[in-house]
Amino acid sequence: MKRFFSLVIPMALGLAACTQQAVVSPAVAAETAPATHPVSGLEVIPVSITSHGAKHVFRAEVAKTAREQAQGLMFRTEMGKDEGMIFPRPYAQPASFWMKNTVIPLDIIYIGADHKILNIANAKPYSLDPIPSDGPALAVLELNGGRAAELGIKPGDEVSW
Repeated sequence: MKRFFSLVIPMALGLAACTQQAVVSPAVAAETAPATHPVSGLEVIPVSITSHGAKHVFRAEVAKTAREQAQGLMFRTEMGKDEGMIFPRPYAQPASFWMKNTVIPLDIIYIGADHKILNIANAKPYSLDPIPSDGPALAVLELNGGRAAELGIKPGDEVSW
């Protein structure tokens, strides 16, 4: 009997320890779970821009597929102050955006292969005029119109996601 307890008790303690390690608090689960935007259903990731030694973080919806990128922010009537949408590309290439069916003014930020801002365009709602990048862009980030100027974001600043 003594031998039985000497085997069973360490085993039970080991199982209890494993069970405790497997339990994840709701707060930790929420932080590690992929976030999705309530309107678009797209994944939301942090995108940071370092400008003048200061880092500003935006919560950006990720438009990965051709369909998601074609939709972009069309028909949206609002976006949070520190929200945006990022359009990653498989490799850096010239890019051009327009504002067809886009209701809100946007800053279109073209990002080069070195993760530095190539140029920033102030895009007007509903405009069909093409807005080109100043070189091959690895990604494009859209923010609320005027937000880049408000934060002092400029070409040459570093972007990470």
